[in-house]
Amino acid sequence: MKRVSQIQVLGDSILKGIQVEPATGRYVTRNEIGIPGLERDFGLTVKNGSHFGATVVKGQRLLDRLLERGAPCDAVVMDFGGNDCDFRWDQVAANPEGDHRPNVPLPEFLQRYREMIARLRLHGIVPVLTTLPPLEPEWFFNWWCRDLDQAAVRSWLGSLCNIYAHQENYSRAVEQLARETRTPLVDIRGAFLAHGHLDQLLCEDGTHPNSAGQALIGQTFREFARDHLEEERQTA
Repeated sequence: MKRVSQIQVLGDSILKGIQVEPATGRYVTRNEIGIPGLERDFGLTVKNGSHFGATVVKGQRLLDRLLERGAPCDAVVMDFGGNDCDFRWDQVAANPEGDHRPNVPLPEFLQRYREMIARLRLHGIVPVLTTLPPLEPEWFFNWWCRDLDQAAVRSWLGSLCNIYAHQENYSRAVEQLARETRTPLVDIRGAFLAHGHLDQLLCEDGTHPNSAGQALIGQTFREFARDHLEEERQTA
């Protein structure tokens, strides 16, 4: 990686720091990833442009605005896929015999990501991708389908494990895209799986990292920075 000091984050609620407030069951922004510490320890300025519910389609629009403004930026960290791979569960429940597609089907998701990587490089900006933290399928189902006809959703879905497998497919596709395009990758998913206890890292919705999960994300970024930024500074 070239010398990096100003970083823009484009992503969804994972890096925005959204959590479920246990007392109320509502979503709140409580970012405990530790971005100020990363800025201090590695001499960085980080601007977090993550948005709740964002897909790679919104990511492209955000990137367009960023480039149009000519905002000072050496690298862009991109965190998409969690909302892209999701389904409209209300529509599934209403028509379990129907042909339901993800919010952004995988071929389109990858094509848009490739375009974003290419645009950033054209502007001399380093793209950085992240894998998706794993989800807990039973918690996910109970949260997102709690007010729906769950039997209808299950008849379309089959095993709840398919929720996990489908989301994992998008994360693995990001890994493959990073290899193909030689794009730096922050392996958040690998860190969560290595921890081995997802129940300690996720909120009750089965998808958003809790405070401990966010701290693990921060540690993963810290290790990535040590491997890439420190090495770059030593050779600068």
